[in-house]
Amino acid sequence: MSITVNIYYTGEKGNAGKFAEEMMHSGTVEKIRCEDGNLRYEYFQPLDDPETVLLIDQWTDQASIDLHHASPMMQTIARLREKYGLKMKVERYISDEEIPENDRKYIVK
Repeated sequence: MSITVNIYYTGEKGNAGKFAEEMMHSGTVEKIRCEDGNLRYEYFQPLDDPETVLLIDQWTDQASIDLHHASPMMQTIARLREKYGLKMKVERYISDEEIPENDRKYIVK
């Protein structure tokens, strides 16, 4: 089992992209990726919405997320989110690790 959190950061005048760039260039993203339990921490931009950036944030379990939320990185993220005036929408998924047989025929490897 793993937990995936999709966070949509939305701003104005390219601020969501600037936020993601500062997160990467400041080393914060790399520090988060090195935290115990982090499986994925990547930013993407929807092709039809240049004012939004999607963060795919994946963890091994809730305990790892809780440790991350208690880390100094959260203060950095909150400060940068305020700096760029971003709003957030959050989706959370728990993986079942098993792809149903009926779905496998649609997956190209």
